[in-house]
Amino acid sequence: MARVRYGARTEAETAASREKSSNLPDIWSTGVVAVWETDPDVVAAVLPPPLKPGERPLVRANISKVDLPGYPLGAGSVAVAARHAGVEGWYPLVMPMTHERALTGGREVFGEPKKLGEVTVEREGLVVRASLARHGIAFVEVRGAVDRELPLPEPAQKTDFYFKFLPAVDGSGFEDDPVLVHCTRNEKVRRLEHLTGDVVLRESMFDPVADLPVRRLVELTIGEKTTDQKGRAVERVSAQALIPYLHQRYDDPQQAFDGPPEGSA
Repeated sequence: MARVRYGARTEAETAASREKSSNLPDIWSTGVVAVWETDPDVVAAVLPPPLKPGERPLVRANISKVDLPGYPLGAGSVAVAARHAGVEGWYPLVMPMTHERALTGGREVFGEPKKLGEVTVEREGLVVRASLARHGIAFVEVRGAVDRELPLPEPAQKTDFYFKFLPAVDGSGFEDDPVLVHCTRNEKVRRLEHLTGDVVLRESMFDPVADLPVRRLVELTIGEKTTDQKGRAVERVSAQALIPYLHQRYDDPQQAFDGPPEGSA
């Protein structure tokens, strides 16, 4: 009988997959980073408990093209500064990715709020344009020009906060109390340039980052970097406390409550 491809993989094949994923070479990306100050009450409003606002009311947009061999990837995020248990980090509200492959591990393993979207990073000479788009709307766009090179920063460790959860089969909420995840990234930069330009936020009902207005631009750069990441489940959090923020994860949060109708078999 010919091999049935949906059938079980052998132990050797499974071990080889694990070995391959644990020995990945450095993967470099070219990306634009914009950081701006917004209104403190806005940052506080988007943070589910037990997260608290960071020291400053900052928003960070990352817009990158990743050099995956044979599989180029556009990846982005919009996050606000946050802290938990004495750890300063970022809480991403949306993470557009251009391929489904990039969604799976991040969403199912770490709880990242990844969604399929369009990610653009274009450079022509000194002129740079980068954007994040979904449903035909470029809800974040950075436009600028390189004006100088910047000294390379030392390798640094950064933390993102995620909530990992699974909607209940019966539509009652979650299968179990969600898990708060600390995801630490070790970042190395091999090129960094300063941009003079601006950040445009456009209205989108699905990605309402326009509610995080740019009060003062703090950082605008384009660079090349590589990162690794490691997640750690820190604590269980209240399902009832997280449900009011469910719309951050899904375009239609009602889907999380689409259990079987009453009386169905």
